[in-house]
Amino acid sequence: MIQRPPFLKKGDTIGLVAPARKISREEIAVSLETFSAWGLQVKLGQHLFGACNQFSATDQQRASDFQSMLDDASVNAVTSVRGGYGCMRIIDKLDFTCFVKHPKWIIGYSDVTVFHSHLQQLGVETLHATMPFNFEKDAESTENLRRALFGEKLEYAWDGTAYDKPGKASGILVGGNLSLLNALVGSRSDMETSGKILFLEDLDEYLYHLDRMMLCLKRSGKLEQIKALIIGGMTDMKDNTVPFGKNAAEIILDAVSGYDFPVCFNFPAGHTTKNYPLFLGREALLHSGETNRFHFC
Repeated sequence: MIQRPPFLKKGDTIGLVAPARKISREEIAVSLETFSAWGLQVKLGQHLFGACNQFSATDQQRASDFQSMLDDASVNAVTSVRGGYGCMRIIDKLDFTCFVKHPKWIIGYSDVTVFHSHLQQLGVETLHATMPFNFEKDAESTENLRRALFGEKLEYAWDGTAYDKPGKASGILVGGNLSLLNALVGSRSDMETSGKILFLEDLDEYLYHLDRMMLCLKRSGKLEQIKALIIGGMTDMKDNTVPFGKNAAEIILDAVSGYDFPVCFNFPAGHTTKNYPLFLGREALLHSGETNRFHFC
């Protein structure tokens, strides 16, 4: 049975951690004002504004900050302030025993996919969504995060593309950043996809890398029994001097050509201007067609 953390209410506390790349107070100043406007208290990780090479702190310090937020009964949700790289370096240092007994929302995207995928194995819903570093990027995405955290209904509609494979599907939503999901294959944080709707997004990858990662999902059985595939931003994809010969959508369609589940592209989530929140681990309904529609149960 999948656990759903309690939704927030005014007066609750949100914890801010930097489990990956370093960040400055100025870079999240707007988010601190935003959380206050939502009626939330903010608790900062002890090493939030530290620095250790490209990271916000040492592995042990970043893990300690995250563990403190997981175990603190006064903290009702935990958001990573930004992505980058570093979550995989601390995942095995974390103890989720207390968290599973008293779950709270874990929020973020990109490198935070490590936590999303790991917590899927523990049966807890998480929230793939914009982070404080990006709050100024798109007001609608930030507002949708508020709606998600406070339990308001989310329904999405976006234009279909010539690459979409129409159809209807229902299932628990899983996924996140494709590069991270590939890096987790075979580990104890590896996602389970059978009978589920899979969401994928990525940034700044060579097209041949994308092809290799999709083949990894296929060869590891991740695509065989999914109910549907939703593709978010495949942003700033790169090619070699000798062209690969296919764009990102064509590469993905080639990898799933032997399956008959619905596929839709351009969902506004991931490393895109609009980054709509997605409840990973929750039952959802997808209708892929001329207009794609998606909502949670």
